[in-house]
Amino acid sequence: MSIFNFCYRIVPCLADPARRSSLGLKAALVVLHIVYAGTLFLFYSDLIEKTKEEPWYTAIYLLLFVAALIQYFVTSCSSPGYVLDAMRDLNEKNSLYRRSSMLSKQPASSKSGSFVITVEGSQSERNIPGSNVTSWTKLVLDMYPPGTSIRKIVRDHAKYLPITNLSKFTPPRAKHCHDCDKCVLQFDHHCVWLGTCIGRGNHCRFWWYIFEETALCLWTGILYITCLKANISRVWWKDAIMILLLVTLSIALIFLLLLLIFHSYLILTYQTTYELVRRRRIPYLRGIPERVYPFSKGVCRNLYDFCFARSSIYSLERLPTAMELEEKSRPYTCLDFLTGRCC
Repeated sequence: MSIFNFCYRIVPCLADPARRSSLGLKAALVVLHIVYAGTLFLFYSDLIEKTKEEPWYTAIYLLLFVAALIQYFVTSCSSPGYVLDAMRDLNEKNSLYRRSSMLSKQPASSKSGSFVITVEGSQSERNIPGSNVTSWTKLVLDMYPPGTSIRKIVRDHAKYLPITNLSKFTPPRAKHCHDCDKCVLQFDHHCVWLGTCIGRGNHCRFWWYIFEETALCLWTGILYITCLKANISRVWWKDAIMILLLVTLSIALIFLLLLLIFHSYLILTYQTTYELVRRRRIPYLRGIPERVYPFSKGVCRNLYDFCFARSSIYSLERLPTAMELEEKSRPYTCLDFLTGRCC
């Protein structure tokens, strides 16, 4: 135990079991990549000769290898938008509102450093006077259409709770993550391999990581098959190791392809994994038909918001009204495709 205590003093983050588990998974993933690459270069003796003839053959593999690892660490170090950060940022802005009458005529968006919080498509894009608790409560209420049960719950309970407990009344698409112990904006899921939540702000990085990992697995499989088909005199156990690694690689490739297709579908329909899986349990989505995507803005706008919107902007999306949901539920016609309604 003294050795462990000594290690914990040197590296304090290892004292946290959750952090230690996350670091262990990251190390295992890096080692797995190195094992596959090392086995290929050790057992494929003609790879160097083939590289001299066709440099792109190995250059693509090395490029994908480095890019996948870099994207992995970039994604694991990135954090989504948190509701508590939005509340604090709004509170700071409200304190400035009370100090200056000039700011009382500006839109209801709060800005601190690189963090910006706005309300999309809401009539309440204005300054919210009053206390900090009232400001956040009104902001949450404005994102739910009149008559919804959540508006009544927030209105009845907010006055009795301190500001630290108001985070349970979250805007639409936000959810509390029990692993991170934080409320995440546009919560998708908690990834144990990355050790962070996937949500608004890092979902795009997560998609690119899956894409690069899928491409790496595909190209690695091609190199392994080429190595096995080559007429090289090797001992039987080398072939057995490569076949075993190729089988596990094929299983991982199938999983990554399905995951990539699934998240591509979520992007095009502007959904999250949590909303799709727990749709019947989310109060504001229960009465909406399954084939209606309430937050979708069209394929082109969905792709733009996902890929090209600044990651420093964490927008709070309001729940569509009944008229907007009825419009979204209307089937597409040939005229809609011509006019660009689907986009």
